[in-house]
Amino acid sequence: MAGGAIAITGARIVPITGEPVDGGTVLVQDGKITAVGAGVQVPEGITVIDAAGSWVLPGFIDAHVHLGVHEEGEGWAGNDGNELTDPVTAQVRAVDAINPAEIGFRDAVGGGVLAVNVNPGSGNPVGGQTAAIKVWGRSVDEMLLRAPAGLKSALGENPKRVWGERQRTPATRLGTAAVIRAAFVDAANYLARIENERNRPLEHRRIVDRDLKLEALARVLLREIPWRQHCHRADDIATALRMADEFGYELVIDHGTEAHLLADVLAAKGIPVIIGPLFTSRSKVELRNRSLANPGRLARAGVTIAITTDHPVVPIHFLVHQAAFAVREGLDAGTALEALTINPARIVGVGHRLGSIEAGKDGDLVIWSGDPLNVLSRVQRAFIEGNQIYAYTDGKPQFTEPNPLQPGT
Repeated sequence: MAGGAIAITGARIVPITGEPVDGGTVLVQDGKITAVGAGVQVPEGITVIDAAGSWVLPGFIDAHVHLGVHEEGEGWAGNDGNELTDPVTAQVRAVDAINPAEIGFRDAVGGGVLAVNVNPGSGNPVGGQTAAIKVWGRSVDEMLLRAPAGLKSALGENPKRVWGERQRTPATRLGTAAVIRAAFVDAANYLARIENERNRPLEHRRIVDRDLKLEALARVLLREIPWRQHCHRADDIATALRMADEFGYELVIDHGTEAHLLADVLAAKGIPVIIGPLFTSRSKVELRNRSLANPGRLARAGVTIAITTDHPVVPIHFLVHQAAFAVREGLDAGTALEALTINPARIVGVGHRLGSIEAGKDGDLVIWSGDPLNVLSRVQRAFIEGNQIYAYTDGKPQFTEPNPLQPGT
């Protein structure tokens, strides 16, 4: 997407990493934010958007979704989240299964969500590689921010149910942990073989055959990408911490339903929690302590949090409403906005481009009718790299199509 040039004026600007500015201006040139503040001069030839009475925020980010790989209403034809043919599928990549035409991407924009991290599912102990993308484009390659942005793993009920029903390992929590540990040992041995060959005299070196599965796991051991650990219960979170200590990788806790029970440990280790989904029933035993108060409990203990819908578990346009209800239950409002913007941006490794309104970052901005934590507020306009992709006009949403030749046109 070619970078656009706009100036949004007269709004209450909430930059996230700085204090709000009333009646301010955000200037975007060539797709990048070049200035923000109360006294910004707008060059001639720039499209000016009068946003007086509105709020401007960076696009929200959901750091744990299955958008585009688990399509709504498509049944098996659109469900590509779990490669359930082996308990360890580190070699599979979400980027290879994302369908940008899925209706959920439109829902995301309408809810102010302009970037997501797409995860494989949680049926396998090691599920595959995640992808951080923007939510608008003709192809995933145009939308891509970072891939892989992490490697998905699952503890708890899901993998032991999937593989236990097949009478295969892992059928228990201890079996799941053993499968993950064995995979890391294999990856460490793979790295050792490569290093041993590098240390041989050139004439005696042998080729170490590539192994896509072990390459992906090796990137975690080398701390090039984080280990994205699906876990709900406190005992599973403790297992995640134990294995991270054993193998020395960067850990991110996904879901973290009972993470507040170990909040002091997580805070001391600097391990973030992507908490949610929060608008669900307690459909599994490991969800029995699900509470809208848990994000606030974690944040007050010093844990860095992001909030997730786990779309399609909770529809993605309800992301901001989860944050609003968490504020009602004790989460600080400023922290709630950080949990939708800069925190998920940093967790998935795109904080240098997204998550706040700062000079040098992408012009991915949303104009709201009011405070987005007020459930009556609406997205009025949305921009990616300074290009308008959405406007709520005459009582209905209007999208600027990423592909001029849409099906049926």
